[in-house]
Amino acid sequence: MIAVLQRVQHAQVEVDGRITGAIGPGLLMLVCAEPGDSEAQADKLIAKVLKLRIFSDAAGKMNLSVQDIAGGLLIVSQFTLAADCSSGNRPSFTGAAGAEQGRRLYDYCLAAARRQHSQVEAGEFGADMKVSLLNDGPVTIPLQIR
Repeated sequence: MIAVLQRVQHAQVEVDGRITGAIGPGLLMLVCAEPGDSEAQADKLIAKVLKLRIFSDAAGKMNLSVQDIAGGLLIVSQFTLAADCSSGNRPSFTGAAGAEQGRRLYDYCLAAARRQHSQVEAGEFGADMKVSLLNDGPVTIPLQIR
């Protein structure tokens, strides 16, 4: 699975003018399933995201996780993370899982995160979403779990 994490002061997702998810301080997680991914990769990804120490402690050192700060987690599906731009000028998205597998693993990620963290919000799989955020730092971390 591929993910991009952004440490945010706030973030929200809109679909057709309605807010489907919004958080204050925390993490915006853009996530993409790849062919061959399973619940095992999703579990590893969620565990890593929840424990990743990218928030500042009292000394200003990145030493706290989103769980440590009781921050929000906004999870948004984004198949374009699997873009292959190596040939030509139009990206190929064949590296992304198909819609059925992608939705299943996205829903699984949401459920796993909600079991382990108190504040989890979401986008809407397959929708045309408008994501707004205020990146904090900026801190942006790419992750790939095999």
